[in-house]
Amino acid sequence: MEDRRIDRRSFMKLSGLLGLGVASAGLIPITAEAVKFNKKMHKVSKTRLAMGTFVSMTLIHSSRDEAEEMMGLAFEEMDRLSALMNRYDERTAVGELNREGHLNDIPAEVAEVVSRALYYYRRSQGSFDITVKPIIDLFKEKTVEDEKALPTEEELRKALEFVDSNNIELQGQAITFKKHGMGITLDGIAKGYIVDKASGLLAAHNIKNHLINAGGDIRTMGARADKKPWTVAIQDPSKRRNYPDIVHMNTGAIATSGNYEIYFDREKMFHHIVDPRTGISPKMSTSVSVIAPTTMDADALATGVFVMNPVKGTEFINSLGQCESLVVAEDGTQLKSRDWKSAAK
Repeated sequence: MEDRRIDRRSFMKLSGLLGLGVASAGLIPITAEAVKFNKKMHKVSKTRLAMGTFVSMTLIHSSRDEAEEMMGLAFEEMDRLSALMNRYDERTAVGELNREGHLNDIPAEVAEVVSRALYYYRRSQGSFDITVKPIIDLFKEKTVEDEKALPTEEELRKALEFVDSNNIELQGQAITFKKHGMGITLDGIAKGYIVDKASGLLAAHNIKNHLINAGGDIRTMGARADKKPWTVAIQDPSKRRNYPDIVHMNTGAIATSGNYEIYFDREKMFHHIVDPRTGISPKMSTSVSVIAPTTMDADALATGVFVMNPVKGTEFINSLGQCESLVVAEDGTQLKSRDWKSAAK
């Protein structure tokens, strides 16, 4: 019998408000499937919890046993990396950094993610900023028990004093906050990085045809079992399966950021994406999808563009090269970057 002790939306809100550690994988049914596609190929699929969301993997390989073994290793790697970057656990590198304000020997993986986050902070002129943790924490503190208790302007102003990635000093594997009270959240970039690493592990073990979908952060490699490109539907902000677009992908990455998953208030005015300069949730877009060379890049860019207005965000993507975007504005208007390629409908 299918276990329905907690639905997807409830789980997403719970994990988003209270941390990844509060939800047990046993609360959500885990699905797995292995199908012999033809005489030479098996399609092995599985969905389980990781990083506070549902993660699905589909592998195409000649050996079902090898595919299942490698999938298990890929999920293990995702769990390992998630634990390194879990800001809710003070024993992790990120948790200790947020508590102490400095760390001299952070894991290489965390240093890599922070370095890339600082790069996109500069490229986006501050629209993507991992130091928004004080703002996120303020909203959680105010609304986790009472959805009507939003922060005051004065409380937001005080929290914003600690938001500025210019005050992060990163030298090798040593990192320091220049202001006491700062903190980082890697939620807008780490998931993409972890998906990339899982994909890289599969490719290194000769699983060269696969798709990983971690709650909208998607990495594809190779092709489907029928040798056609992978088909990716862009999430419908209204959740009515009226997908804004569909794209075909071989080897690539796409990520979507939207205002439709986690809200802090009953009126759905404040959500998990905030403008680092104002502390307020942007309202000009409902979703932003970005195609980029890596899922980490797509993840960070989707968040950064969401903070910008749709026109400026689209122009920003056009200036980068190797990246494309689809922005769904608040009124439903779609803005596509110069070379965005829709699949034939």
